[in-house]
Amino acid sequence: MSDRKLVIAAAQLGPIQKAEGRDVAVGRMLRLMEKAHQRGVQVVVFPELALTTFFPRWYEEDIANAAHWYETSMPSNATAPLFEAAKKYGIGFHLGYAEKTPDGHHFNTAIYVHPSGETVLKYRKVHLPGHRDFDPIRKVQHLEKRYFEVGDLGFPVIRAPLGDTEANIGMMICNDRRWPEAWRVMGLQQVELVMLGYNTPSLNMDNRGFEAHHLRVEHSHLSIRAGSYQNACFAVATAKAGTEDGHELFGHSIIVNPQGEIMAQATSWQDELITVEADLGMCALGRSTIFNFAAHRRPEAYGSITGQIGSTPPPAWRPG
Repeated sequence: MSDRKLVIAAAQLGPIQKAEGRDVAVGRMLRLMEKAHQRGVQVVVFPELALTTFFPRWYEEDIANAAHWYETSMPSNATAPLFEAAKKYGIGFHLGYAEKTPDGHHFNTAIYVHPSGETVLKYRKVHLPGHRDFDPIRKVQHLEKRYFEVGDLGFPVIRAPLGDTEANIGMMICNDRRWPEAWRVMGLQQVELVMLGYNTPSLNMDNRGFEAHHLRVEHSHLSIRAGSYQNACFAVATAKAGTEDGHELFGHSIIVNPQGEIMAQATSWQDELITVEADLGMCALGRSTIFNFAAHRRPEAYGSITGQIGSTPPPAWRPG
């Protein structure tokens, strides 16, 4: 055990309905922050798009009609109470939201905010799932490619003060968790704590294939556990959960340690705070043994990972 200990929390949110304003969501987050303070939490992780319903499920021909879903400044008047609560309680927090930049770009974004109210790190989602145009085959649209641009910040990691210690922190959003490249880029920066939020449907609505209902949570947890283990880091994965505007989000927020073990898991589809005491010293074992990158990585054999996008068939064997 080490003296680099940190109390971290996943602050799962129940559904946010389309008709509900940001004040409703922020009010619920403030109650979770108060509860976190009562439990001695030092870092709280809120979900992806925590201020609104998951609006990419609706098609708008004119994207300007979706402008009200985006934040043009942070903090804004609506979110200022979160920053004030961080100062009051001495808690840092992660917040996911839809961002519109001053020059008109749109991103699915997350920030980590220090208890002083300063933004320490910003991340913009890279792996956008779904599609750009209306898809008549789907029961529910998933239009992230319509409403967001591919993130332009990469996968940054920064060493930041968290509670009474410092940690190397990074972020990803929802679908990023399924891509091992995202984890590895941060692992190569010695990330110790990955914060990620998600809004994931309980059913795969792409009717071109089949994914069993029970595997939706399994695949989410599998990705997070593998990423944490293979990069020797903690992960706080926080969901939006429950039936949102008639569509079910599966929740199951988790906190995972560097051995890939689930330390805590949400058990409801409502607002729920799960907490653990993380010993950041645990990150040292993996990165000094099995995943000692300096000793064992062979990047000369990995060229196709960055050299191509789609997969290609192998050459065929021919006798003689």
